[in-house]
Amino acid sequence: FNKKNKWIKRGVGFIPTKFGIAFTAKYMNQGGALVHLYTDGTVLVTHGGTEMGQGLHTKVCQVAAQAFNIPLDHVYVNDSSTDKVANTIPSAASMSTDLYGMATLDACQQILKRIQPIKDSLSPDATLKEVAKKAFFERIDLSAHGFFALDNDRCGYDWNKDRPEGFPADLPDNAWKGHPFNYFTQGVAMAEVEIDVLTGDHKTISADVLVDVGSSINPAIDIGQIEGAFIQGMGWATIEEVIYGDDDHTWIRPRARMHTTGPGTYKIPAFNDVPESFNISLQENANNPFAVHSSKAVGEPPFFLGCSVFFAIKDAIIAARGSGGGYFEFRLPATSERIRMACSDDIASECIGSDRDQSSFQPQGSF
Repeated sequence: FNKKNKWIKRGVGFIPTKFGIAFTAKYMNQGGALVHLYTDGTVLVTHGGTEMGQGLHTKVCQVAAQAFNIPLDHVYVNDSSTDKVANTIPSAASMSTDLYGMATLDACQQILKRIQPIKDSLSPDATLKEVAKKAFFERIDLSAHGFFALDNDRCGYDWNKDRPEGFPADLPDNAWKGHPFNYFTQGVAMAEVEIDVLTGDHKTISADVLVDVGSSINPAIDIGQIEGAFIQGMGWATIEEVIYGDDDHTWIRPRARMHTTGPGTYKIPAFNDVPESFNISLQENANNPFAVHSSKAVGEPPFFLGCSVFFAIKDAIIAARGSGGGYFEFRLPATSERIRMACSDDIASECIGSDRDQSSFQPQGSF
């Protein structure tokens, strides 16, 4: 394709990622949940996490539904509130399902243990409603507070701890400082892009993404999270340029004023920026013994995979520059202006000027 087209070039980019899951502040690796079993067989869950569209409530309800062996629509979730679950941890670091799913499971197991004698006294096909109703009349507590904290040996990293005497020389450097992550979420992405050499415009032709999310609790949610993270990372790496008044942008007054403060100057991905062919796959037969139901965190890990588009653009620019193009510095984000000037054809060279190093020239924003 590139040999047949002078002003349109294509490139590919291939990027892996490995994202550690845990709060680096050890005390934050904890979470609680409150679970009520009602006599009609329904379950109400309140946990310490914040639902912000990532599907946390849905996954927590699925954990409870599986624990009680009831339909998902028999489980309800209440708004997160510190009068139900106190001393909550911020919903961050992609840790919420790990923390609150396990805390919910702990609460469910407490209730199940209490009602097991009642269940044994009834017929094997007794419903949860029948079990709960009899347990209530037997004065058995049908509420439980669940709690989960990562094991001490799976979290906590002391940046300031010195190497102890006699520490084995064959162990990795800094291993004496602790364990920063509970586990890792891995993934890989390959993207193909097409650039317009004359305008610097680009489009993503295809993106294929594979992510290891363990044994997914909800594949539909996880795929949606991967799609969103990839597009967010792609935007960050290509069009979301931050401009403020400094030595390189003296035309912005006063100094230090942020210029890209709205949609007129700061561009985020839109519908037409989505790859024309966008395929997301989850790693099969991937278990994770360190999280609830062998799942893995999925919020932030796929973000960096969007950089595959950035490196595909650079690959296309290399094709545009030709065999004699040599080394060139190409900074992130890959805006239209940077793409156009990096192609280093006669038009770009004339605009840059013969008195400048064209391999390191960096546009300063054209607003």
